[in-house]
Amino acid sequence: MTALRIGKGVQILLLAALYVFLYGPIIYITYVSFQANSVWPFPPEFTAKHYISLWNEENYHSGFVNSLAIGIGTGVIASVLATMAAVAILKYRVRRSVYIAGLFLMPLFIAHILIGVSSLMFNKMLLGLPGNIFSAILANATYATAFAFLVVVAQLARYDWRLDEAAMVFGATPGTTFREVTFPLIWPAILGAFIVSFLLAFNNLEISFYNLGATPTLPTLAWGSLRHGVSEELYALAALINVAVFIFLGVMYVLLRTGVVRLDYKD
Repeated sequence: MTALRIGKGVQILLLAALYVFLYGPIIYITYVSFQANSVWPFPPEFTAKHYISLWNEENYHSGFVNSLAIGIGTGVIASVLATMAAVAILKYRVRRSVYIAGLFLMPLFIAHILIGVSSLMFNKMLLGLPGNIFSAILANATYATAFAFLVVVAQLARYDWRLDEAAMVFGATPGTTFREVTFPLIWPAILGAFIVSFLLAFNNLEISFYNLGATPTLPTLAWGSLRHGVSEELYALAALINVAVFIFLGVMYVLLRTGVVRLDYKD
């Protein structure tokens, strides 16, 4: 009985240490963002001047809009390509499909800086695209599609393709079958692929940096400001992004618990 209690206590301590390791920096950054002295924020002296300074910085406004555009564009392209690839591989069972799937997963094993530089050279020399938002979206989509593909494949592996066959037997076209049968059942996987791709592109520095030229994003602005030390606006920016993520997760949790959104389907 004593050994059981000791084991349970050790598990509780390990779990607590894990939560501190994961969420301690987030809590600390949020705390510092409200402190007048960011170097040694003890004893606490609360202020909102960092958020006011962040709001007055026009560069961060344009950086946020650009990061949002890159994230949304990348999410759309990656989720569409990943869905098309996953459906083709799992539905039609083509020969050597494992090698085709490997081509989609190869960007996972390539460094971000290599993807950024190679995308820059390809877009500029072969496509004639200058460094801009569109170039950054294409470059980020190359990397994000691999993650989106994993998300979609994990869900579609359980999908019963006989539903599609039954719809086509009754006269539905392939487009109608996907729109009225397949998509209503697999949309949670597509949404998950979009969210993952959006977050990867929104927070990316290396790939976007080489394909943007002088166009600012939140990661490039944060990286550039580090040359002069950690500015107080970065604490406020990090806190706002973390709060936005937790709010999104909270809303998704409520929707899932209430049954408004379902991430599975009945076989």
